[in-house]
Amino acid sequence: MLRSGGTFKRVIVRCGKTDLRKGISGLAAIIQLEYDLNPLEEGTLFLFCGNKRNSIKGICFDRDGYCMVVKRLTDGVYQWPRNSDEARALSVEEFARLMEGFTVESSIRVYERKVE
Repeated sequence: MLRSGGTFKRVIVRCGKTDLRKGISGLAAIIQLEYDLNPLEEGTLFLFCGNKRNSIKGICFDRDGYCMVVKRLTDGVYQWPRNSDEARALSVEEFARLMEGFTVESSIRVYERKVE
């Protein structure tokens, strides 16, 4: 389900660590109060990562209620963006990289060659 991400219109991650003991109400409050985003936006998956980086939680609103997803890796950790406490929208490619265990930011840089 999470690996493909095809059923979601948008994926937004909360950079940094989140206390994953929070339930749906606590995570929805973070979305609304800290980032002024609408947790009732249909088709948007909000993802959170804990301190150990081996598990993530996601919530998504589906017309009549919330769905919560928890994924815990048996080996390894997620390469979660930890640089700040912000909400960040991911592209389809970035989401796929995250679910495959790679960093969200591509390590390949494209340099434009100066023409003189």
